[in-house]
Amino acid sequence: MQNYELMVIFTPVLSDDEFKAVQKKYTSFIAENGGEVVHENPWGLRSLAFPIHKKTTGLYWVAEYKAPTDFNEKLKIQLLRDEQSMRHLIVKLDKYAVEYNERKKSGAFSTPKEVEA
Repeated sequence: MQNYELMVIFTPVLSDDEFKAVQKKYTSFIAENGGEVVHENPWGLRSLAFPIHKKTTGLYWVAEYKAPTDFNEKLKIQLLRDEQSMRHLIVKLDKYAVEYNERKKSGAFSTPKEVEA
């Protein structure tokens, strides 16, 4: 099982419920195919650097997961078939990236509160 990070930009016309439903769809797809979602982070609506399908915004979703190496091709096909998905990126994480993500989730990089004098 390898560690991966998936970022998907969904169409901005989805409602909050539809956005949550599509997130659940892909987390369950990962679990059904022998993977495990470690962490997911819905970024929400963000501006795009350039228009995609004549849209200037998109709903971003990032998920970190563990899966067998042959699973990514199935996931890629599923994302390409989905009309709600505008773009996706799958990145294989090395041990340093996994360690960094763990420290980030635990709050090691949080900014200290300013002390009032």
